[in-house]
Amino acid sequence: MNTGLKAIASSVLGFVYFGVLLFLPTGTFNYWQAWVFVAVFAATTAGPSIYWAVARPEVLRRRMNAGPTAETRPAQKIIVAAMYLWSSAMFVVSALDHRFGWSQVPTAVVLFGDVLVGVGLGIAMLVVQQNSYAAANVTVEADQKLVSTGLYGFVRHPMYFGALIMMIGVPLALDSYWGLVVLIPCLIVLAFRILDEEKALEQELDGYIEYTQKVHHRLMPGVW
Repeated sequence: MNTGLKAIASSVLGFVYFGVLLFLPTGTFNYWQAWVFVAVFAATTAGPSIYWAVARPEVLRRRMNAGPTAETRPAQKIIVAAMYLWSSAMFVVSALDHRFGWSQVPTAVVLFGDVLVGVGLGIAMLVVQQNSYAAANVTVEADQKLVSTGLYGFVRHPMYFGALIMMIGVPLALDSYWGLVVLIPCLIVLAFRILDEEKALEQELDGYIEYTQKVHHRLMPGVW
């Protein structure tokens, strides 16, 4: 199966994933907030994915090689599995919150959440465009070069910065404040992923230690 077909299959599985975690807990398809969220997600990721499939298939292959089994570092296998678990829990809690009305989220806040989702995903897509070696798993290839410009001059892990913005937006976009509570363990797991990933980069990527001395913050400027 070529990269394009794999990307299509992956997209279909992604929509099934969203469907199970969002519409099954609510017990109905009458959940406009979820439909808008899925539309924003699809609209933001479709264009870059199609471009990479046609013009830069090696980039798409790196992005599709994801999940605990794709990791070579034992710690990352556990971390990624935990990230999948807690992110799934965030979707389910948000959907249940909508169903039972635990939160009262104004429409303006819901739409602001969609904006955060779009912006976060957009940053992640831009990172991949600036660094074609930005794989979904923690790996350093033999010919990989250090990227220190663009968004990498802002923070050391700009893709995770985009993911952070997106994750904050997801519960809001899904009509939930309680989903933000589940975001807390997600952030803790993300921090462990970054710390372990930096160990690998310091050991395997030429110039990374010097890069950390110039770009001091890992995820959030002025914070960490």
